[in-house]
Amino acid sequence: MAKLFESIGKLGLALAIGGSVVNSALYNVDAGHRAVIFDRFRGVQEIVAGEGTHFIIPWVQKPIIFDCRSRPRNVPVITGSKDLQNVNITLRILFRPVTTQLPRIFTSIGEDYDERVLPSITTEVLKAVVARFDAGELITQRELVSQQVSEDLTERASTFGLILDDVSLTHLTFGKEFTEAVEMKQVAQQEAERARFVVEKAEQQKQASIISAEGDSQAALLIANSLMEAGDGLVELRKLEAAEEIAFQLSRSRNVTYLPPGQGTLLQLPQ
Repeated sequence: MAKLFESIGKLGLALAIGGSVVNSALYNVDAGHRAVIFDRFRGVQEIVAGEGTHFIIPWVQKPIIFDCRSRPRNVPVITGSKDLQNVNITLRILFRPVTTQLPRIFTSIGEDYDERVLPSITTEVLKAVVARFDAGELITQRELVSQQVSEDLTERASTFGLILDDVSLTHLTFGKEFTEAVEMKQVAQQEAERARFVVEKAEQQKQASIISAEGDSQAALLIANSLMEAGDGLVELRKLEAAEEIAFQLSRSRNVTYLPPGQGTLLQLPQ
């Protein structure tokens, strides 16, 4: 009985050791990741392991897993424009490593390659590109600035084995002095527009007064000419027209009664 328990114990120990060895000889690479193998005797291997389960030599080889999916990173930079204005720019970058260059990246840069490479090359490229434009051009030609930054930065990152899927300017502001100068300029332009409007309005009122005076003068001249030609006849005509208008208005009033001349019987008035 004792020998049976001893045999079972040895078998269990052998299975545990075997399971441990097998477990240490296997490793998994998740979707979107790649693995670089470090060998204690031969160094970093050139073969890049893809997704799935793989074998390694326990205690001799070690897998280093890299995330090869596109990842975002914001890089803030303070630089100067062509006209020596301070510019605060934030660049958003979508990056991923070139899978075939992962051994070189791990050997020359390390696992934290994005921390070591992206801030430095982004600052370098942004300063070089922004220095070509004035502060005003950075606002009016923002698309062109973003395009040049993207082209130069993509070319620079490729030398380190990085692919940039997208580069965009997400934040662009200027120093306090420039902002205040822009605000003062806008206020001055608004005041100038207001003054121009007042001047144009006064000019239009002047022209209207001149036209009105000319019209009154022409009307007076026409009346004077008519009086000279027709004499008192025109005056009598205007009196008749006025009397006709008055009679028409009075006829529409309920409080007005017309009586024949020489008759006051309706009101019992003395003759």
